[in-house]
Amino acid sequence: QVQLAESGGGFVTPGGSLKLSCAASGIILKINSMGWYRQGPGKQRDLVATITDSGRTTYAHSVKDRFTISRDGATNTVSLQMDSLKPEDTNVYYCNAQGVRTPRDYTSDLWGQGSQVTVSP
Repeated sequence: QVQLAESGGGFVTPGGSLKLSCAASGIILKINSMGWYRQGPGKQRDLVATITDSGRTTYAHSVKDRFTISRDGATNTVSLQMDSLKPEDTNVYYCNAQGVRTPRDYTSDLWGQGSQVTVSP
């Protein structure tokens, strides 16, 4: 069974940087898209950035030009470099993989466990 393991996150002061990484484990034939979403208490989970297996990226307007998503197809890893962080970026960040195909099955939507990012003076 494929699992997503997140690392990174933590605490940073405004203007600082953090990097999140997420690795998909298991025997994987293909992942259509990987990305990051974030969710605050009592709020819906919102898209931050995604990247397809062909390298096409999508960013939320609020993070464009500050965050950079990248993907390593050989290791099935997706990373999110977050620069110029603001207090409003404080959230739990979730790794996501869509269209995960293994030799045994297909999973349309897979989530990581979540990583806390806190931006505060």
